[in-house]
Amino acid sequence: MLARLIIGVLTLAVLSCVAPAHADPNDGVALNGTYTAFSDGVWAKTKDSLHEEASVTQTWTITSTCTTYQDCTGRVVSDQGWSADMVYRSGTWRVRRTVDNWEPCPDGTAHPGEQTFTFWHGYPDPIPYKGWDTTLGPSGACGINRPLNIRMPFTLTPVG
Repeated sequence: MLARLIIGVLTLAVLSCVAPAHADPNDGVALNGTYTAFSDGVWAKTKDSLHEEASVTQTWTITSTCTTYQDCTGRVVSDQGWSADMVYRSGTWRVRRTVDNWEPCPDGTAHPGEQTFTFWHGYPDPIPYKGWDTTLGPSGACGINRPLNIRMPFTLTPVG
């Protein structure tokens, strides 16, 4: 019994001295470079019903770094004049930004929307990345007590 206790304590001591795992720059998690970002408005949904929206193609310049294979951060700069932080957790990248004057109202005012791009490696082919472009307006905007939510399929493809 004492021998097991000593072995357990020694094992914990050795494991606590091991350095934490770091991401391999070539492990395929970090995204760096130029990408084509495509939001497919043909398949857009509003209130869980198909509702065609304008498709949007952008060029993104992405820089990111990883501290582990599960924990990465970065920055997106779009050719449409905006930039936003990005984060990688549990196999999924997320980019969030505010879109000013996104939800127009009948009285001429407009409310912002919170746009989130969520994407991951495609299946069965890892490229392009696949996911969703979702924009959510605030509940109560334009006097309607229901948030406007538009969701479109999204792909991210490396350029070159």
